[in-house]
Amino acid sequence: MFYQIFPDRFARSGRVGGLNLQPWGEAPEFHRYMGGDLWGVSAKLDYIQSLGVTAIYFCPVFQSASNHRYHTHDYFQVDPMLGGNEALRLLIDEAHKRGIKVVLDGVFNHSSRGFFQFNDLLEQGEASAYRDWFHVEGWPLQAYDDTRPAGYAAWWGNRALPKFNTSNPAVREFLWSVAEYWIHFGIDGWRLDVPNEIDDDSFWQEFRRRVKAINPEAYIVGEIWGDAHRWLQGDQFDAVMNYHFTRPCLAFFGAHTLDHGMNERSGTGRVEPMDAAAFAGRMGEVTRMYHPDIVRAQLNLLDSHDTARFLSAVGGDATAHRLAVTFQMTYLGAPCIYYGGEIGLPGGPDPDCRRAFPWDESVWDQETLALTRRLTAARHASRALQRGDFHVTHAQGETVVYARRLRDEAAHVALNTGHQPTRLPLGEVRPGTYQDVLSGRMHTLEAGAEVDVPARGAVVLVPA
Repeated sequence: MFYQIFPDRFARSGRVGGLNLQPWGEAPEFHRYMGGDLWGVSAKLDYIQSLGVTAIYFCPVFQSASNHRYHTHDYFQVDPMLGGNEALRLLIDEAHKRGIKVVLDGVFNHSSRGFFQFNDLLEQGEASAYRDWFHVEGWPLQAYDDTRPAGYAAWWGNRALPKFNTSNPAVREFLWSVAEYWIHFGIDGWRLDVPNEIDDDSFWQEFRRRVKAINPEAYIVGEIWGDAHRWLQGDQFDAVMNYHFTRPCLAFFGAHTLDHGMNERSGTGRVEPMDAAAFAGRMGEVTRMYHPDIVRAQLNLLDSHDTARFLSAVGGDATAHRLAVTFQMTYLGAPCIYYGGEIGLPGGPDPDCRRAFPWDESVWDQETLALTRRLTAARHASRALQRGDFHVTHAQGETVVYARRLRDEAAHVALNTGHQPTRLPLGEVRPGTYQDVLSGRMHTLEAGAEVDVPARGAVVLVPA
């Protein structure tokens, strides 16, 4: 169970001084810093643990001249503004004491204008020893003058992000050494930024071999928005960020309130509403899309630093968000909470989706927080919710019922997105006593049992 953190916006420790920072909580900007750091994350680990989280995925933490740090200057140094390598060392040690793993963001397709080897290219021109580390297209290079051709390949034409020449053996070895260094340091895996843009299976096959040689349990998850079969054959990634999960959740749970304009400006793109039958059909396809072992490892997210936050994408409808969280925590795979989602933090497309975490508890959505904690606790306690098969037993109108079955254990979930309470059939049930995780109510169930489900609500039944 993952928790995604954008380091500049999660928690400020005050240990890194003398900085020109935005006041905490102001509207985020592309080129200003809030000043969150890894010392601050370490101080909030008990809170993170209270959510039932077992792994933290960090957006980039390496030295950079951007608040998001996808413009890497030094791949072997944590940004001093985040506390440097010392702060990451403490964070990993403290997280591991709590049974929480740490996954870092690997930006290996491109570097930055401040990356030493590219800076040498700018200074030395054609004489640079690192000329073949990048894709030079013409001289002179224009790294800052947008009125002239850049003269080199850059990510989506953004000249601040020069693209590595990963056909160069020296570049390949450098990037693999970065992966090895931080696994030796103690991280537990890598989230790979735009890995499809390194269009070379052999690069990622060797990446996997080297990472797994150090830690066979390390988790490798790629940012692939479309079909990912190519990378999920067992020789490259363990999983991908599952945006195939995200879109149906927006479409079904937010069917009545979708903010189409916001989604069209966001990473998810336009989302059309779905009824229960369409949602069940699509989630059946998603469940069967890859090998079952891959499906159980998928990073299932409702939102991220690249999309509008789910709450805002569904027009601020907290009930839609809670229903989606219920589904996320009771479906297959590895649920991922984007920091602040558990307390109802809103946010539009980038940079608004990267707001500072509001540590004033009076502004938290306590109902969503309590729901999240109940669901994660139930997931930890139930083998069926962790690893059981997924079977839809009813999908009609605005209601869906499904079972999670693992050998002799089963959990049953009934979701009602309608505005009236309803009674729903559970399908095949092993007779016995079950408890509703959400209400605490006990149910004695027989074959063919039905259950009352509140309007815009859910019932999650696990064996008592």
